[in-house]
Amino acid sequence: MTPDTAKVQRHTVRLLMLVEIITGLGVAMGIAVGALLTKDMAGIALSGVAQSGAVVGGALMAIPASALMQRRGRRPGLALCYATGAAGAVAVLFAAITRSQPLLFAGFFVFGAASAGKLAARYAAVDLAEPSIRGRSLSLVVWSTTVGAVIGPNLPAPLEKILPGLPKYSAPFAFAVASFVVGAVLIFLFLRPDPLLLAGRSEPNSQGAQQVGLRTAWQAVVASPGARLGIASTSVGHLVMVAVMSMTPLHIGASHSDADTLRIVGFVLSAHIAGMYGLSPVIGWLTDKLGRKAVIFSGIVLLVGACTVAATSGDGTIQLTVGLMMLGLGWSCTMVGGSTLFAESVPQHVKARAQGLSDLATGLTGASAGLLSGLVVSLAGYPALALIAAMCTLPLLALVLRPVPAYASVSASGGTNVTPS
Repeated sequence: MTPDTAKVQRHTVRLLMLVEIITGLGVAMGIAVGALLTKDMAGIALSGVAQSGAVVGGALMAIPASALMQRRGRRPGLALCYATGAAGAVAVLFAAITRSQPLLFAGFFVFGAASAGKLAARYAAVDLAEPSIRGRSLSLVVWSTTVGAVIGPNLPAPLEKILPGLPKYSAPFAFAVASFVVGAVLIFLFLRPDPLLLAGRSEPNSQGAQQVGLRTAWQAVVASPGARLGIASTSVGHLVMVAVMSMTPLHIGASHSDADTLRIVGFVLSAHIAGMYGLSPVIGWLTDKLGRKAVIFSGIVLLVGACTVAATSGDGTIQLTVGLMMLGLGWSCTMVGGSTLFAESVPQHVKARAQGLSDLATGLTGASAGLLSGLVVSLAGYPALALIAAMCTLPLLALVLRPVPAYASVSASGGTNVTPS
């Protein structure tokens, strides 16, 4: 890196970390009370629809956001995601006030756009990063989500007291509006110079970047073994994590009283979140030191081990907690290792569009896992779900065991680097 580029990279990562913390609070609170608000307005049968709608909405938002980034850079694309998420939070708030179910579901669908921004931010962290620090740069942005994920679910109750005039379970969405607006403003005002545009100045094909479509981006992904492994890693890891995690509260509730269930669920899921985000800087460091494929392989081992531990836990809280923490660690390895490999395995002139496809695939696999996991548990039980989820890692294992040639990428300073696989 030149000194100026290194300075821009440090500024970019710090700003993204700050925005991740602020917007993470809004996303975490929406997730925490979304099902409760939907149950209150539409009944228990539809309580999961709002969450699924937000996941699908976030996945689909990756397409227009990545198209905008391809043309204009990270700054307008990320700001658009957070601004759209704020509009969704406003819609949910008004839906609660007017008791409108259609507006509620539409609002959650748009609310998911904020999650798309949070996913895209991890790629913005490596636009200017040298190969030796890409994993760490990406993982620091992922780690920042820990603050919102841990603190956010504990804020709805105090907010209900601060804003007593709002309907039940809706006060957190008023805060989410503010957090997303602040995030959009910070990105729009201070993400300068734009890291994606600055990185593209040294790319020979950057003049054609604005005309890149989804077909061209997909062809670039298919043509790159590293990109194929990267997108498979993030998608499969997310699928396994969502499938097992989403049904764990029901598994706990089947063998414990209501009072104990709430306490145990909080404890187990806190350990799971700690596994997902708490050690991500360490995983990023290992990604740079050991290589991307080694970390992805470790993630597969952890995911399979987690599914085995969870499937055999019965009503044992300690064993289930260990399993869910392993599940979070496995997800972190596949996400950080896979995202880093993907980011450096596609040419600069298709990078934003290709990353949008990656986030779309990750979001849709997670949504599918969430929808199908309930059916599997109702038919065969939680242990069967965990074992089926473990089997879903087999295609990823086959890919990671195949040799992946190193990708020659253009560095921020204009030189050519061969990145480790």
